[in-house]
Amino acid sequence: MTRIGLISDTHSYLDDAVFKHFENCDEIWHAGDFGDSKVADALAEFKPLKGVYGNIDGRDIRSVYPEDLQFNCEGVKVWMTHIGGYPGKYDRRIRSEIQNEEPDLFICGHSHILKVMYDKNITCLHLNPGAAGKYGWHKVRTLLRFCISEKKILNLEVIELAGR
Repeated sequence: MTRIGLISDTHSYLDDAVFKHFENCDEIWHAGDFGDSKVADALAEFKPLKGVYGNIDGRDIRSVYPEDLQFNCEGVKVWMTHIGGYPGKYDRRIRSEIQNEEPDLFICGHSHILKVMYDKNITCLHLNPGAAGKYGWHKVRTLLRFCISEKKILNLEVIELAGR
């Protein structure tokens, strides 16, 4: 079993509570808009980190993290990107690719809106952890935490950090 802490849109702000909420996680996944390398470095020093760059990220982040990241975790085919849309409204850039690749788990950020949706057309769970940073129009900062075991996504939790 792999325990995952999912975060996005930190925009150069990393709440100390993230470390408490992710202390029992095996890995942290960041769905883009780190803001700067200090956030990425702090997360990577704490736990193994997988991530993608977002539209506000500069060369320091883009030189380390890709635009799209596809990998397997415990038999679950994962695709993470920053600007991806959601079931029924996938971003134009990846719409046909996602239908061809058929990931089991599709993760994105960007909207600052926490979403958990199942796409029955491609049998895929879509996750957007919302925004954990203080910049943006969201009112509550959020994270997701879940487990992957034997090709199953389990124990999904929404964590509210606080208002902006």
